[in-house]
Amino acid sequence: MLTYDQKYAQKAYEHVTAIKDGKDEKAKKSYGSMSHKLPILIYKAGLVQALTFVEARGKEVQKQLLDDLAKSIDAENKANLLQLARGAKLSEYIYLTQQVLAALLWYKRFAQSILGIDASDVDDEEGKE
Repeated sequence: MLTYDQKYAQKAYEHVTAIKDGKDEKAKKSYGSMSHKLPILIYKAGLVQALTFVEARGKEVQKQLLDDLAKSIDAENKANLLQLARGAKLSEYIYLTQQVLAALLWYKRFAQSILGIDASDVDDEEGKE
C-alpha cells in the first residue's frame, strides 16, 4: 500500500514526464512555472479562488496542470476538483487544500528536475506576460 506522498509523487512524475515528451519548450516552461506559482496563489487567495483563476485565465497547458492535479488526488478531472472545492464544508475544504498542496509539492519538484524550471524562471516568465 502506498502512502499519499508516494501516490502523489508517482502521478506527478507521470504527468510531468508526459509534458516533457509531448510539448514545446514554451508549454513546458508555462506548466513548470504554474507548478511553482499555484501553491503561493493558494496560500494567498485560497483554494477555490486560485483554481478558478487558473481555469479562467490560464493558458491551455496550465489548465492541463489542474487536470493532472485532480487526477493525482483522485478527483478525476479539473471540473470535479473545482466542484469539490466550491461545495466542501470547512473541514473538507481544509483537507482538500492540504491534499492539493501536498501533490503540488511533487509537481514543483519534478518541474525543477525533469523540466529544468526553477523559481527564477517563474520570475522571468512574469516579466514577459
